[in-house]
Amino acid sequence: MTNRRNFLKTAAFASAAVALHSFKGKPEEENDFSSKKGMKPIVLSTWNFGIQANAAAWEVLKNNGRALDAVEAGVKIPEGDPTERSVGYGGRPDRDGRVTLDACIMDENANIGSVGCLEFIKHPIAVARAVMEKSPHVMLVGDGALQFALSQGFVKENLLLEESEKEWKEWLKTSQYKPIANIENHDTIGMIALDADGNLSGACTTSGMAFKMHGRLGDSPIIGAGLYVDNEIGAATATGHGEEVIRISGCHLVVELMRQGKSPQKACEEAVARIVNLTRKRNKNLKDIQVGFIALNKKGEYGSYCIQGGFNYAVNDASGNRLIDADYFLK
Repeated sequence: MTNRRNFLKTAAFASAAVALHSFKGKPEEENDFSSKKGMKPIVLSTWNFGIQANAAAWEVLKNNGRALDAVEAGVKIPEGDPTERSVGYGGRPDRDGRVTLDACIMDENANIGSVGCLEFIKHPIAVARAVMEKSPHVMLVGDGALQFALSQGFVKENLLLEESEKEWKEWLKTSQYKPIANIENHDTIGMIALDADGNLSGACTTSGMAFKMHGRLGDSPIIGAGLYVDNEIGAATATGHGEEVIRISGCHLVVELMRQGKSPQKACEEAVARIVNLTRKRNKNLKDIQVGFIALNKKGEYGSYCIQGGFNYAVNDASGNRLIDADYFLK
């Protein structure tokens, strides 16, 4: 939990000199962190809560289950955990004291479903799947998403827990929203999996930034930004500042770079480089943001990269379930 909570906090001590130079990735032959070799089936997910989420997904995958079922089962673990303050039940509210959730899901056939600014439903990923499978649309938001969920048998619940409400009331004393990277809440669980049949799927779910403006959406519910799957090539998901991921259609970019022949690792590095360069062009402080990507290709190779230290991700395959610290740009 410490690593994740310090996602951007550690970057405050990063060398300012580094931020003054243009991003220059190492040549492929000099790269010390080339994509790691996985196997089929395999599942990856963001952050240390990915260990528990991967374990649930692995129960599906090890029995020759479908990747789509695995990623839904996996991300439901942090969604339903009241002690997890950045995903689903127990998530911190927006500045109006309302817990709003975002999620999306994508299968091997490019079927997609998404919900945004959904209130009162503990498992938004399941509603996103219902949008995909039981509606003519691919995205529902706000009250429309809630009404659809209720029509599908989902139960309306209070998601604002006492601890989150207490933090919100304390924040109201100043009501200044100046998010500090890795301190304010913007964690997400993104999960991507390759099943025994060689098919890919992904899921992404979050409660978004703490004390955000009501109605704010990040990258998590947006196919192509917070998640993208191409069953011929690979899959990617993201975490961190959603506005920056949206700016480059981040996960679609990662998959397209893999289509061009880049390894998952190099594709993640290039996507981070795009954000770094755009941040500098906009005269923004690079140390104030964090974005991390994880990617997986059809061979079971995987990789990850982020802007600042503190981001980790979980990998589960036949060799076991382990947590890996992602390499990062700001040293």
